[in-house]
Amino acid sequence: MRKKIVAGNWKMNMDFSEGISLFSEIVNMVRDEKKGDQIAVICAPYIHINSLTQLGAGVVKIGAQNCHQNESGAFTGEISAKMVKSTGCEYVIIGHSERRQYFAETDELLAAKTVIALQNNLTPLFCIGETLDERNNGSYYQVLEKQLENGVFTLNAEDFAKVVLAYEPVWAIGTGLTASPEQAQDIHAFIRAKVEAKYGVNIADDTTILYGGSCNPKNAAELFAQNDIDGGLIGGASLKSRDFVDIVKAFNS
Repeated sequence: MRKKIVAGNWKMNMDFSEGISLFSEIVNMVRDEKKGDQIAVICAPYIHINSLTQLGAGVVKIGAQNCHQNESGAFTGEISAKMVKSTGCEYVIIGHSERRQYFAETDELLAAKTVIALQNNLTPLFCIGETLDERNNGSYYQVLEKQLENGVFTLNAEDFAKVVLAYEPVWAIGTGLTASPEQAQDIHAFIRAKVEAKYGVNIADDTTILYGGSCNPKNAAELFAQNDIDGGLIGGASLKSRDFVDIVKAFNS
């Protein structure tokens, strides 16, 4: 069964006291507003994740924004999936466009990160998406298919079923631009069709696919109403407690 997930990505924001304050507000508000099987997640910088898992009390789940592809070793400045899991984290973002762009992370590297995350019982939030040039030149279907094939379609069916996909049109991240509900639905349906072709209809029907391009309180309800959109990976709006919780509430609209 598909999960309804709203996952906030704080990126490189919030010092320790700011993060604790914001998260406390979010937990208190989500406790009052979340209904049924909705899942709220905050993917925070590493300095926060241990403390936030204690404060979340099961109301808001915690994720990391990245992990290393190796279990351990001489990788100064990195953090392993095992370390992330030891804090109480349940999720980890893998393949965000900013990691792909600024840190030259390849599909093959992201496939390795996905495997190590799963081995440590973390749920990967695996991101795919096209740039503005790829959208404009019409190659975006091929781009997305390649990212799926090389990134997560290397998994067996049992492991893939544990992955959450996130479609993030790169041209709509931090730009204020947003794919229309129809554009987003078209891509989500395409992704689900590719999952079905690879793993069968049952796994495709159960795969959670999030939308991750400038989702906000004004457009969330219309996006989440689309047949193949199961929630959002939220950037800037997750830095404001009211905005984030209003997006969580959008499932109820």
